[in-house]
Formats: sequence, C-alpha cells, structure tokens
Amino acid sequence: MSGFDVGARLKQLRLRAALSQRELAKRAGVTNSTISLIEQNSVSPSVSSLKKILDAMPASISEFFAGEQSSQEKVFYRASELTEIGDGQLSWRLVGARRPNRSMSIIHERYPPGADTGDDMLEHDGEEGGVVVAGTIELTVDGEARLLTAGDAYYFDSRLPHRFRNVSDNECVIVSANNPPSFSDGSGEHHHH
Repeated sequence: MSGFDVGARLKQLRLRAALSQRELAKRAGVTNSTISLIEQNSVSPSVSSLKKILDAMPASISEFFAGEQSSQEKVFYRASELTEIGDGQLSWRLVGARRPNRSMSIIHERYPPGADTGDDMLEHDGEEGGVVVAGTIELTVDGEARLLTAGDAYYFDSRLPHRFRNVSDNECVIVSANNPPSFSDGSGEHHHH
C-alpha cells in the first residue's frame, strides 16, 4: 500500500476550504474529535465516512487521493503504482489516479471475508459496472440482493442505494469501472426525483 498521508491531505483540503475542524465536522455530521483524529492519523476513516467529510467541503474522493496533479499522462501502470483508496479493510486500487481530466475510474477491488461497504448505502451520480474476477460478493442495489461469483458482472445507476458485502470465507476480487470519475459530484447535494 502506498504511504498516503490521509491526515495531512484532509487538513490541506480543509484549510483550502477555510473550514475549522469544528465547522467541517458539523457540516459532515460527524463528531469534532473525528476530524482531529483523522488529521492526526490516529484513526483511518471508512470510505463512507471519508466521503461524507469530503462531500461537506466539497471535494471528491479522486481529488483527495490525486494530491498534486502531475501533468504527464501515463499509459501503463505496474500493480505497485495503483493508488490505494480503500479504508484499510477493503482494498480499492485506482488506475491513473493522477491522470488529468480522467473521465472514468477503473478500480481493482479486493474484499476480504466479512468486508462490507457499510449499512449506510452508497449513492452518487453516474453509473458503475464490474466483473467478479475471484470469489463471491453479495451486491445489493435498490433493495435487491444477489450473490455474484467469478465471471458474473453488474452494471447499475449509481444514484440507486447500493452496498457490497463479502459474506463468504474467501477473498473476493472485482475489477470495476465508474463514471463520472469521482465518487461525488462535488456539489455535496444529491437530488432524488
């Protein structure tokens, strides 16, 4: 895993947005201590809580992990060059995180047994799809749950509430793509009509 400094990056973006720890916590609906613990790297935030905090600024997950944009457009990436954006339990490795003007995200996802994206279902603009490469995943989309195994695939509108859970005893590996490239539309607002 890359030694990405989550705490320093959060602080950098928070200061850029001119928010105090308290103000950011209030907007994101988390406790004050959560922000300071994350900035001190005392706790590692889950994907869903990091997303809530970033939405409150607003900033996108991909912007968060891109750090300083590098301008060159790489074509080939070694496994070690993918950017880890998982939460310490599940691993999501993003292809081309620093590529300028990316129009999609391709992610190599690994879910150890018991890994779960969380009770608070993910919802964001765009669409996503993927193919299960190994293992079994339980995918719930808009209230419908399916067990998918190696070779099975999915494709859905990301505005539908969704959740990935590995209910098996083996690691599950998925290669997924989503569009637009962030996990957030950046406005912090979600319109449901």
